[in-house]
Amino acid sequence: MNKKYLVVIFSVMLFSTLTVYGAEPIMITSSPDMNKVVFDGKWSFYTEWKRSTLTELHYDDGTNIQLRTAHQNNFIYVFVDVVSNFHPIKGSDSALVCLDGKDNKTSIANKNDYCFVVTLAGNNPSVLRGGSSLGFTSNFEKVSSPENFIGIGSISDENDRYTKVPHPSYEFRIPTELVGRSDMYGFYLSVYDAHQNKFYSWPKEENPTSLFDIPSPDKWGDMISPDKTLPEFELPLLALIPAFLFVLYFTKFRI
Repeated sequence: MNKKYLVVIFSVMLFSTLTVYGAEPIMITSSPDMNKVVFDGKWSFYTEWKRSTLTELHYDDGTNIQLRTAHQNNFIYVFVDVVSNFHPIKGSDSALVCLDGKDNKTSIANKNDYCFVVTLAGNNPSVLRGGSSLGFTSNFEKVSSPENFIGIGSISDENDRYTKVPHPSYEFRIPTELVGRSDMYGFYLSVYDAHQNKFYSWPKEENPTSLFDIPSPDKWGDMISPDKTLPEFELPLLALIPAFLFVLYFTKFRI
């Protein structure tokens, strides 16, 4: 068989292994520019978040969220740009980002699970940790914000890359010391639009009724860093190693 076809077959098998377990994951990339971010809750200059991974989230009612993710050194960076909300309401609009460093998809939130809450123009972002016995709080409890954590929401201005119409946007800087270092995180996003009194989430299948109505981690999606080596291989991926070595042999040594 032609070695080019072998490479294509292996690539398809590998991609299928990474996506077969659920919705297409959020990607996160290493960026050398995140230390240049000015944390004011919006695009401070036109190229500020350019070197980050973009995931566009579109909803049936026309809502559009531009989600950007990146990591650098000891931090994970998340930018939530709600570009379709042209009626921002300070103190009410908000965004929540959740991470599970173990990505073990538990049915009840445990102490590996963290959520970060930012209110538009608010001064006090909240950090929630799983492991609480209280079901009405989705088994999360508020904890002290860790050192170097940043969460801030603001109204956009002329520097926004997508629209000049003012709208809410949110910036997060999350220490990896808190959530752990991993090439795959459980990931959940919820955004509240106060003008419409509606919540928008990712994965989109979840329909929260309040910002603290957080689905259990087994319903979260995945955030994957493809530019690092996975610390441990899942069994299906492990089974592909012989195929990879076979392809490598024919492409490198049989030319």
